[in-house]
Amino acid sequence: MKNTFQDKSKLVNSVFSKVYKKYDLMNDIMSLGIHRLWKKKLIDWINPQLENSLVDVASGTGDIAKIFSLKTKNSSSISCVEPNKEMLSIGKFNLKKFKNIKWYKAEAEKIPLNDNAFDFYTISFGIRNVSNINLSLDEAFRILRPGGRFFCLEFSKINNEFLNLIYKKYSNILPHIGKHIVGSSKPYEYLIKSIDDFYSQEELKNLIEKAGFTNVEYRNLSGGISAIHTGWKI
Repeated sequence: MKNTFQDKSKLVNSVFSKVYKKYDLMNDIMSLGIHRLWKKKLIDWINPQLENSLVDVASGTGDIAKIFSLKTKNSSSISCVEPNKEMLSIGKFNLKKFKNIKWYKAEAEKIPLNDNAFDFYTISFGIRNVSNINLSLDEAFRILRPGGRFFCLEFSKINNEFLNLIYKKYSNILPHIGKHIVGSSKPYEYLIKSIDDFYSQEELKNLIEKAGFTNVEYRNLSGGISAIHTGWKI
């Protein structure tokens, strides 16, 4: 099992090292720009207040941290955690003007931050890439303060058969688009497989509850193409 975790970590790291230069562009192409609306809905549900603290895990290019910071008039304290050095470098560059944002190169399973330290934990399109989801959820619970809240935005399972059929057909062309734009189809073959293999909404809800979170719920977005899960640390 340990080797499996290590192998997945290496695989995911190599995927992002290949796509980091065109990461945002490919996200816009793959989702037809809808991922930006999903992320706005995530921040709207969080409804951050002035001086709230956030740990954003699998921060990528920093879009969630940026929206959160602007929503709080840059009064918030934000820690971005990203395991891939190339993605981290782009995120730091993109948000270099935000003095309230700090960056940490670390895995979701072992975050170098204090216990009971944050009002909110977010992970956006990253939890399906972690090597050990249970350890990652345990870490989320550890670093949130009592009364803190966990939020996860992730691809999910579509309930409508017709929409699912269209989505599957569209997904099959993404590796070809990826090959044209980033020079390789393999990262997007991994992307499609990781979405297909990921948990359903109810299965992820159960895992979040198992980690100790209460009042766990989720909202489907775009018919279940993605979903936001949330839970409280009481």
